[in-house]
Amino acid sequence: MADNTITCRLVTPSQELLNEQVVYASVPAWDGLIGFQHGGSPLVSRLGLGKLRLDFPASSGSGSRLYYVEDGFVEMGHNELVILAERAIPAEELIESDAKAELAEAEARVIPEDAPNKLEAVEQLTRAKERARLKLSMAQNSKAAGV
Repeated sequence: MADNTITCRLVTPSQELLNEQVVYASVPAWDGLIGFQHGGSPLVSRLGLGKLRLDFPASSGSGSRLYYVEDGFVEMGHNELVILAERAIPAEELIESDAKAELAEAEARVIPEDAPNKLEAVEQLTRAKERARLKLSMAQNSKAAGV
């Protein structure tokens, strides 16, 4: 292992998506982005909804990779970063037309005035729109970058 890298694992309930050396990771925590690199302090945090960016060593020729991630936990310790995500999708696998359809469906949803737990329903709808917008943005950017 190179002196300036950390081991990064990205795991969902159904599979391990990644187990590689990275020089930097930008992780969307529930309260903002957190950056991780070699020699970082131990930390455990709740994972939020957002764009995960992993930067690989120049010697690997891999550059950076982006993932859509949602909910879970992140743990850093002893130069090992473990990201346990409820959902994680490589940016290049996001399909623009699917994201547009998901956003249209979320925007078309209406919450009835007499809905029980109306506040919860509003929060769920807002979250569905945020997910769809992020997927759409990442799909468009990945397509534009030729990924």
